[in-house]
Amino acid sequence: MIYPLVRELAFDGISVAVTCRVLKIARQPFYRWLAQPVTGAELVEAYRANALFDAHRDDPEFGYRFLVEEARDVGESMADPTRHSGGLTEPVTSSCSSPVRHIHSVSHSTGVRGRPR
Repeated sequence: MIYPLVRELAFDGISVAVTCRVLKIARQPFYRWLAQPVTGAELVEAYRANALFDAHRDDPEFGYRFLVEEARDVGESMADPTRHSGGLTEPVTSSCSSPVRHIHSVSHSTGVRGRPR
């Protein structure tokens, strides 16, 4: 993010207007950021990262499922781990009540999963 640079230059006596004009950024978003440099989402992300880092530092031999549970134990809400194996999703029950598996291909150019055509 470039806003800390603008703040440092302003502290050194360089006008915010001049700095923003040279960097080709608008002043209003800078002043909005200056009023609240850390958003709520960034703060939540930092707390989650700290919880995961602490859990990993305490028990480095365990995997991501353990880390998610440890982070939840200290009060950080985490998404459930996804369970994909070999490109297959979990079994889905069809109308005839037999397990059906859907195969998803992965586009190597975009990395996006999708149904094969």
